[in-house]
Amino acid sequence: MDYCSKTSCKSSSPFDCLLFDLDDTLYSSKIGIAEGLRKNIDDFLVEKCGFPENKAPSLRVELFKNYGSSLAGLRALGYDIDADDYHSFVHGRLPYDLIKPDSHLRNLLRSIPQRKIIFTNSDRNHAIMSLKRLGIEDCFDQIICFETMNPNLSKSTTPYEFPILLKPSMDAMKIALRVADVDPLRSLFLDDNVRNVAAGKALGLHTALVGKMVKSKEADYVLEHIHNLAQVIPEIWVRATDSSDPRISRTRSEMDAILTATTVGA
Repeated sequence: MDYCSKTSCKSSSPFDCLLFDLDDTLYSSKIGIAEGLRKNIDDFLVEKCGFPENKAPSLRVELFKNYGSSLAGLRALGYDIDADDYHSFVHGRLPYDLIKPDSHLRNLLRSIPQRKIIFTNSDRNHAIMSLKRLGIEDCFDQIICFETMNPNLSKSTTPYEFPILLKPSMDAMKIALRVADVDPLRSLFLDDNVRNVAAGKALGLHTALVGKMVKSKEADYVLEHIHNLAQVIPEIWVRATDSSDPRISRTRSEMDAILTATTVGA
């Protein structure tokens, strides 16, 4: 397929870069990953922190609600939890074999000429493993993850010294944009979490809410599934012409090919 070059797309598409969340954006964690994660966190709270087994599920929910993650909450409460140990326990035991290769998604991502970046709250090992299982690990230019947003955590002498930063924290978002070296006004941010999307919007990013069917004021676009990207945001692929509306400059055969390649099978 004759896709436009990065240079021509930069001059015509509203986006120079696309930032993708990972879990529940590029794949659904409902296949068993989310369930496994909840169990692993509960087990960590019991085995490593000494909480009663019957209290672990409600504590996990409260920590996520108030701090954004169980790890962030535990450290904020004074528990000296090593981030690598935590991630090894809660992510290292996940049933990654449940994540299957997604050829539709791979074709879609490879058709996008702009820079593509993973922006996830998860640790790097989880991101790499998930991308490999999906068969798309070579489709991205960069991974921005837990370690990116918390570079000094390993140097802390107390749990309070470096509070954990995660989306939707504005500080975390600003770190990500700085590391990615992107212009937010020329970047598209795709995430399944409304709060994350709202934070991106506040920083000037174009935003897309994935996995939802209802319009949101925080999102410029809403996608029921990431496979619908070409249908919902065709301007990603626009090419410069003399037309006043660059979205019509893509040939019918090219756009039909993209839509056919990314249609979700029944």
